[in-house]
Amino acid sequence: MAVALLLGIGGASCFNLTLGRGDKKRAGFFAGNSITMLILCGVVIAAVTLMFLTPLLKLFGSPDEVLPYAQDYVRVTAIGFPFLILTAGGGHIIRADGSPGMTMACNMVGAIINVILDALFVLVFKWGMTGAAAATVIGQIVSSIMVLMYLRKFKTVKLTLEHFKPQLATVKRIATIGMASCFNQLAIALVQIVLNNSLKHYGRLSIYGENEPIACAGIVMKVNMIVFSIVIGLAQGTQPIESFNYGAKNFNRVKKAYRLAVVAGAIVSIAAFALFQLIPRQILSLFGEGSETYFEFGVKFFRVFLFFTWINCLQPITSTFFTSIGKPIKGVFLSMTRQIIFFIPFLIILPLKFGIDGIVYTGPIADLLSAIVAFLMVHYDFISMSKLEKKEGAVA
Repeated sequence: MAVALLLGIGGASCFNLTLGRGDKKRAGFFAGNSITMLILCGVVIAAVTLMFLTPLLKLFGSPDEVLPYAQDYVRVTAIGFPFLILTAGGGHIIRADGSPGMTMACNMVGAIINVILDALFVLVFKWGMTGAAAATVIGQIVSSIMVLMYLRKFKTVKLTLEHFKPQLATVKRIATIGMASCFNQLAIALVQIVLNNSLKHYGRLSIYGENEPIACAGIVMKVNMIVFSIVIGLAQGTQPIESFNYGAKNFNRVKKAYRLAVVAGAIVSIAAFALFQLIPRQILSLFGEGSETYFEFGVKFFRVFLFFTWINCLQPITSTFFTSIGKPIKGVFLSMTRQIIFFIPFLIILPLKFGIDGIVYTGPIADLLSAIVAFLMVHYDFISMSKLEKKEGAVA
């Protein structure tokens, strides 16, 4: 996913920024090169994963009891990485071409096929983890075919074979612009590795044991990812608008798009916060039964770890905003604030004093600090845009 965002959002932002500046001929190379690199990187990642499968799973903190299931699952899903990366990254290129509905269709069709085949392969054929993985891959293959079919009728620019030939300067620019989204995803993965290993270690020293905290945290993080995905969708939905208008120096529309995304993201985040505080046990119960200590830790993790969910939308929306307007350094820094700069240091320090509870306290501290930094950075940039706007008006 990090690679998909690096090349997908990077390519889409470059494409729209270039179109906004009126260079239609150059824009096509950003779209084509992005697609080519998505496919090549997908193949490489699949090969590396299959070669180092077990060491990677252990690195991610898989307990011994879970490892065989993880091996069965990832051994198959790794084959689908090229298709997953093409769909995820290619969707951003399609949206940049003015077809967000098609992007949604590509994702939805794959997801629906996945759900139907999951029921068939797991519940009917009893293929277990392998069946679940196969369902996932088949859905990804269908989605990637839809992406490739769309590229043949690209609306804004007619794409030719020349556009798909990798150009070092073009790929470098794509990677530079997409770096913030890539780092954000890598940081999430790194946090998951450190979090799993910390939960396993401090869980062993607590009343919960090493498996229950990992299981609870996995559920809580997955539920929160639903909310986070909606926020990310809002952020990425504004990308073509922000990129094109920033390239065209229409700064009012850039700021308006950002503010709309933040307001919508805040509404979703506040609703999620209310659910996490009021019915955490009921949400956990949807994923199966467990011991009383399992629910005790899970409820605490929901309520405390996600206490600042209601302002968690600021960091991803603002990070994507800086990527969209061609300021990758700011985007990269902001993408690292929550996970790398704040979360991991506190995750290492607090448990030394508070044990496993220290891990729980890490979440709200990192969320609050990263939201404050995001607000200050975007406020300063809005002031700079207003000055540019006045300057452009004076010249005109």
